[in-house]
Amino acid sequence: MKQFLQVLTLSALAWLPTASGQPATSPASGPRPGTVTAHSQGLHGYIGYRATRPGDRSEFSAGMGFYAAVWPLIDQPIANFQIGLPSAWITPDNSDNKDQPLAPEGTLARTWAPRGPTWSSVFQTVEGGLGYWAGNHFRYGPPKFSMNATPQCYDYEVGSPGWSFFYDNEALPDNRLGIAQLSNRLLIPPDALPFEGNPNGEFLGYTYMALPFTDPTTGDPPTGDQAWTCFLSAANFKGPIAYYIPETWSKIGKLFNYPFIYGRGLDARPGNMGGGAMEINTVPRFDGVDANGTVYSKIPRLQFPVDPQGRSLLVQDVVYYSKAALYDAFKTWRDGGPACSGRFDEKGAWRSSLTRRDTRYDQAGKVITGVERVFDNEVLDGGVWGLVWRENGPSPKGVFPRYFKRVGEECVVVSAAEVPKETGLLDQEFEKATLGVPYTSPQTPAWTKPGPTRGPFTVDLADGSRVTYSWYRFIDQPSFQQYDWSQAKREKLQNFIERLHAQWPVDRDYMTPPSRGELVSLDPALLVTPPPGLELGYVPIVTHQEAAPR
Repeated sequence: MKQFLQVLTLSALAWLPTASGQPATSPASGPRPGTVTAHSQGLHGYIGYRATRPGDRSEFSAGMGFYAAVWPLIDQPIANFQIGLPSAWITPDNSDNKDQPLAPEGTLARTWAPRGPTWSSVFQTVEGGLGYWAGNHFRYGPPKFSMNATPQCYDYEVGSPGWSFFYDNEALPDNRLGIAQLSNRLLIPPDALPFEGNPNGEFLGYTYMALPFTDPTTGDPPTGDQAWTCFLSAANFKGPIAYYIPETWSKIGKLFNYPFIYGRGLDARPGNMGGGAMEINTVPRFDGVDANGTVYSKIPRLQFPVDPQGRSLLVQDVVYYSKAALYDAFKTWRDGGPACSGRFDEKGAWRSSLTRRDTRYDQAGKVITGVERVFDNEVLDGGVWGLVWRENGPSPKGVFPRYFKRVGEECVVVSAAEVPKETGLLDQEFEKATLGVPYTSPQTPAWTKPGPTRGPFTVDLADGSRVTYSWYRFIDQPSFQQYDWSQAKREKLQNFIERLHAQWPVDRDYMTPPSRGELVSLDPALLVTPPPGLELGYVPIVTHQEAAPR
């Protein structure tokens, strides 16, 4: 998951009191044994895979999906911690453009010179997935699932029907809302979707499909018909949850008066996904020294599920889809033809082969060596990507190395038994995360005019939060209110959503079931039932999320 924008620039905490309550020593006098200092930048790197693509990439570019394992990477919530579980990154295919900037002057990404001359990799993205994010307000141990997208060169992100990707407590401005909630049976909180219990390697399937909920337009800006729609496959919920409104991608061209990028966004271009990875981003660490002045470091315990063969199975069933998988039948149904089931047609599916990516890890810029003595990342039988753990390594099977010794400009993996007691590291515990401040929605026109039909209602989630939500008519939900659509267009879309709600249940397989393993369950508290009279064409929009009373 590409979340390089989300690195917290946490300065080293060397001048804060140590765990013993005494100030850390100054650089002039040098650290002493027993003095432990707290820092960020404990671990950075990627563990990933490449996914092969068909020869004609433009054909199988209307959808991408896979099954990813869900497990508690950490056994308790930790502050200042961010690691993405295996996820992916979708961009619009602008491979025909070799030298013209896609990022307009004035956008954040345009300041990133190494991404030039086209800035295609940071123009627009669909990201998100499974993980832990430093901005989460409500941590509870297991990971969460979140949508996320960057429609305007990383100027802002859209992570839920109301909010950005954990950056702000208040909802996005009305003109930056981008996700239309589609499901009438699932809540989508701003702090992401928690899971039931304590998963241990069960799989969550998710696929983004480009679907034509509306027709393309030729106005200013011209807008394509591709609504990238997120489908989930869990044990207790299956089907689409929400989609990115096509105008979310097209309006950047008009906003910056830059016609070159008309038709080059994810509303109109084929999607491109080249593989996936775990992104190790923001990890705290402790440093300590031994009697000889050698620096040792410690990071939190990062754990993986391990099967009887000593493997961690992380990703399987990576599939690329053409329009024959769903788009064509969906459009026919929308325009008055026979209803489609929503199941992805195998005639439009292309199953990818995976290959491992080389890994590289660092700690505060210093290369980490020795991880290969603990595990290898490999592609296993059946096209499953994961980790293979070595016997008798310097870290227990299923646990990423926790301790490192500074040797020159490298950090060398060592076992706990090799860490001198006088460093003070062995008994150090990392700061626990606390419940954050509420997410709030404003009383702006998008939320209030025409506003909800019924509510508010509340429910308490597994992550310790309480969610407030109200039922909106689909076309009246906040994300649509920024657009001056004709009444005929609005009603056509509303009527189609009512048919979709009637025809697509949450217990049908839309994605092909996983080749192996069991499906994970979402937090049952996320599942809701429409009130009487609102069964079709209404959706539950979260308007507030706060810590639940204890």
